[in-house]
Amino acid sequence: MFGIPGKDPVTLTPAAVRQIRRLMDRSEGGVKGLKIGVKKGGCAGMEYTMEHATEIGQHDVVVEQDGARVMIAPMAQMFLFGTEIDYRASLLESGFVFNNPNVSEACGCGESIKFRDA
Repeated sequence: MFGIPGKDPVTLTPAAVRQIRRLMDRSEGGVKGLKIGVKKGGCAGMEYTMEHATEIGQHDVVVEQDGARVMIAPMAQMFLFGTEIDYRASLLESGFVFNNPNVSEACGCGESIKFRDA
């Protein structure tokens, strides 16, 4: 929808690919991948969303890398160009990390972000 021909809006690190594949393999009910979006919320104004997707929306951008599949919701596409998605695990926490060049601020808890003005 808002894409650059021949260029995926996001890239996945090998750790993210492994985790997404694990989630896809473990899930029952025909999960086709993970759907990523953004919504209003949090102290900085916006939050990322991520959920299992059982279908691919007509306007979703689909990124496939080494067996991992991510669908990007139409309204999130313009906010995610150039984003690298990583997965990190430590003794205290684990989760996906969005290395997004479009973010101008993040809250202290790391749950919400603010995007650069267009």
